[in-house]
Amino acid sequence: MNLLLDTHIILWHLSGNSKLSLENSAMIESDAHNKYLSIVSLWEIELKRNIGKLTLNQPIESLLPEEIVILPLRIEHIAHLKNLPFHHRDPFDRMIIAQTVIEGFTLMSDDGAFAQYDVSILGG
Repeated sequence: MNLLLDTHIILWHLSGNSKLSLENSAMIESDAHNKYLSIVSLWEIELKRNIGKLTLNQPIESLLPEEIVILPLRIEHIAHLKNLPFHHRDPFDRMIIAQTVIEGFTLMSDDGAFAQYDVSILGG
């Protein structure tokens, strides 16, 4: 399975936060799944760190384990935004939804608003 990890999911996973279910944590750790993180999530993480909403002890360049692939932002992802209803107003989340749709991935997220979109979702 190709999993796109939402921003909070990767942060929960890296910090060992109990909000991430043991099942989903095991999926992230498993070699049976391809794990992706949107470049948009890295942007969001760095912005939150810069404004003081997030504290990280590592530089962004070394944050991710090597088995998590960074999903680049492509024109197709941006173009798909025009097709998305405004169930979610957050621009980072809307882009993650567009990427999930275009790539045909399963999104791992605990954000209830994502369920309103036509995407495969695994809760946190």
